[in-house]
Amino acid sequence: IFTKATTSLIGPDDPIVLANDPRGTTDYEGELALVVGRATRNVSEMDAVNCVFGWTIINDVTARDLQKRHVQWFVGKSPDTFCPMGPWIVTRDELPDIEQSWLRTHVNGELRQETPISALIFGVSNLIATLSEVMTLEPGDVIATGTGAGVGIGFDPPRYLQTGDVVEVSIDGIGTLRNPVM
Repeated sequence: IFTKATTSLIGPDDPIVLANDPRGTTDYEGELALVVGRATRNVSEMDAVNCVFGWTIINDVTARDLQKRHVQWFVGKSPDTFCPMGPWIVTRDELPDIEQSWLRTHVNGELRQETPISALIFGVSNLIATLSEVMTLEPGDVIATGTGAGVGIGFDPPRYLQTGDVVEVSIDGIGTLRNPVM
């Protein structure tokens, strides 16, 4: 579990700016995100999903060399423009069984990630219960749930983002988050 700077947030179709990664190791990570709907403290896993307002998509863009060099992940995960989010929030009642959805990430039309939400290492309820055990979650807080296989660093050699690329992260029932890379 880690945080990202709020200045890393951008919306759909906003550019991911590679110049914010001085080492040139910018990677993508398509992820489901949940939006907290009510103040939540010390909730059980059984009741945790009731605290979710809705679902959206995050591309947890990461400067891999900065992430490795600084050991903790905040610096590598927080450059400006490194947290595209959207394209909107789908309420929990509109998509009550999120685990039936699949996440897919395309770079320039090439499928790089394809994974069921049900395969998350830490499920939605577990993440909420774990965090709320030690802190109060506030309405509007956003929790990204982790990524699947297929990120750029996993290729040999790594396939980091380049100027002119377009990243599209899609989740069934939510839509597609699209961002150009410049």
